[in-house]
Amino acid sequence: MLSRGDLTGSEWAVLEPLLPRSNNRCGRWRDHRQVINGIIRRLSTGCQWRKLPERFGPWQTIHKRQCPVVGRRHLGTPAPARSGCRRCSG
Repeated sequence: MLSRGDLTGSEWAVLEPLLPRSNNRCGRWRDHRQVINGIIRRLSTGCQWRKLPERFGPWQTIHKRQCPVVGRRHLGTPAPARSGCRRCSG
């Protein structure tokens, strides 16, 4: 069930081919769509990590997957570390 802010089917169809696939050797990725919807929720509401609804999966997973994406600027240059995030600060 989609809720406000979740990826639509057409948005997901564009994004899905760009994401890594499991190679069945190193464990399974959590559902990409679920995690990306969690990242969208976190960025749009500004809620605390631990306050993300359980339907997005463990907040730690969303945090690990968001930090490498949001922590980069255009052309792949690292952005300055964001305050309040010990993992991303180096």
